[in-house]
Amino acid sequence: MAGHSQFKNIMHRKGKQDAVRAKLFSKLGREITVAAKMGMPDPNMNPRLRMAVLAARAENMPKDNIQRAINKAAGGEGDNYDEVRYEGYGPGGAAVIVEALTDNRNRTASAVRSYFTKSGGAMGESNSVSFMFNRVGEISYPVEAGDADKLMEAAIEAGADDVISDESGHTILCAFDALNEVSKALEAALGAPASAKPVWRPTTTAPLDEEKAASMMRLMEALDNDDDVQNVFANFEIADEVMAKLGAA
Repeated sequence: MAGHSQFKNIMHRKGKQDAVRAKLFSKLGREITVAAKMGMPDPNMNPRLRMAVLAARAENMPKDNIQRAINKAAGGEGDNYDEVRYEGYGPGGAAVIVEALTDNRNRTASAVRSYFTKSGGAMGESNSVSFMFNRVGEISYPVEAGDADKLMEAAIEAGADDVISDESGHTILCAFDALNEVSKALEAALGAPASAKPVWRPTTTAPLDEEKAASMMRLMEALDNDDDVQNVFANFEIADEVMAKLGAA
């Protein structure tokens, strides 16, 4: 899904780095606090918190920020957030799943609906597009972790389902409910991963022309900029030459 993976690169180039990083740290901190509130404040005893901390470390979030987010939960501080999932269709009929943590469901639902509408898409009912995705665990390692054979061997030993290796690194896929166990086994064999997280992986893709691709990028940017939105998954596919034009615009 080249378009989806390159979207972040385009946005980071266009945005002011400090502002982008501050917003990212805020979202990562919110997930850490929510995860710590839902279980033990110890990442070794709380799988969701462990994943949240791994994600924060992968983005070079300072240790003090991570600990502060955990302490918020331990001290009963911070707002109470609800986990909400929105689904809909973006430009060109591309399926989109939006995961949010919100302290005001009405505000977040209204905002997300407006993003879909302004881009020429439409927000749907629950489960209106999730059937086009598989819920899986995704563990990423950099190229330096080893060659494809080494990663494949470690993944098989850890109980993973598949490994995708290319010049940018290694992506290991496993069953959603096995993510914690598989990532721990891989960490023992290969060291800490770049990231370990549950994802919605599309089973089909929707190719977009240049006009629809531009509208999709606006939708993705709007969602990405919303403080309540934690993750966005989509099944659009954009040709490299079109993506290059969008990145240069």
